[in-house]
Amino acid sequence: MNRYLNLTACLLLIAAANVHADSTLRCNSALISVNDSMGEVLRKCGEPAGRAAAGYVKALDATGRPTSTPIEQWTYGPSSGMYHYLRFEGDRLVSITGERG
Repeated sequence: MNRYLNLTACLLLIAAANVHADSTLRCNSALISVNDSMGEVLRKCGEPAGRAAAGYVKALDATGRPTSTPIEQWTYGPSSGMYHYLRFEGDRLVSITGERG
């Protein structure tokens, strides 16, 4: 059993080494950043290779009422062997990660 845990831990470390997070991404000659809108990203980067709904973020609004904000993940690439994953909550870009393909 312990051998399987060690193997799992090694595989997770390898996967984590292949993924990195960043707060900016260059698209053509433009730069996108965390907190940009979906429209801005589309204008600068064009249509993504893939778009997927990824659930909802539940929170309280200013009045204390529960709200749900949709999460969407966009995929760009491969570009020079890299795939870039953009995560949006509502209309705002909240994270940019990359992975070698």
